[in-house]
Amino acid sequence: MELRRVEDYDAMSMLAARIVFERIVNSERLVLGLATGSTPEAMYDHLAEMLNRDKIDLSHVYTVNLDEYVGLADDHPQSYHQYMDNLFFSKVDIPSDHTFLPNGAAESLEAEVERYELLIEELGGVDLQILGIGRNGHIGFNEPGTSFDSRTHVVNLTETTVNDNARFFDTVEEVPKQAITMGLHTIMNAESILLLVSGDEKEEALECMIDCEVSEELPATILQTHHDVTVIADDEALE
Repeated sequence: MELRRVEDYDAMSMLAARIVFERIVNSERLVLGLATGSTPEAMYDHLAEMLNRDKIDLSHVYTVNLDEYVGLADDHPQSYHQYMDNLFFSKVDIPSDHTFLPNGAAESLEAEVERYELLIEELGGVDLQILGIGRNGHIGFNEPGTSFDSRTHVVNLTETTVNDNARFFDTVEEVPKQAITMGLHTIMNAESILLLVSGDEKEEALECMIDCEVSEELPATILQTHHDVTVIADDEALE
C-alpha cells in the first residue's frame, strides 16, 4: 500500500485526476471503477478538464460504478446515475453505452445484482477502482460486518451512513435505506485501487484501515491485503 500525503482536498483531487488521466491515455483498453459521494467530486472536475484540454478519445474506456440507491429511478436528482451524468459523463466524450451503474429501480433486485456482477466479469474486470471511505470504514456501501467474500448485493444502510448522506436530501427520511453495491470480493478483484481520503472526520477510519487487524467489522481493512493500493490523503485526514 502506497500512501501519498497532500496538503488539502483540492491537492488530493488534482493528484487523483492526474493518476486516472495517465492511466486513460496509456491504456489501449480500460475499465474504470467509479465512486460517488462528496470526496471524488473535484477529481471529476479536474479529470474532465484534462481530458477535454488534450482532446482525449475515450472510446477505449468503460466505466462501472460501485453502487446505486434502491428505489431511485435513473433520472431522480439524487440517484448516482444523475450524479455521474452531471459531474462527469456529460462533460466528456465517452460513449453512453460504455458507462454502467446498477439499476436501483429494477423489478427484481436479485436478478439485478447477478446481472451487474456478470457484466463486470464480461468486461474483463476492473482495471482501476476509485474508492472513498466512510466514517465507519465502509467502502462502496459495504457496511461493517459485510463478508469479505461478498459479490454485488443489496445492503441495508446503517444509521451512520443514512445520516451522512442526509445532506444530499431535503430530509433524512428521504434518504434510501437500501443500496446495490459491488461486494468486497468484487472490489478486491480490481487490478489497482485508488483510495481518496479527505477531512478530519475520516481520520479515525483511515488510521484503522492502515493499522488495525484485518476484520469484517471495518471493511476497508481488507485493502491491506490487496497487491496494488494507492491512498491519497490530505493533512486533515492524517493529523
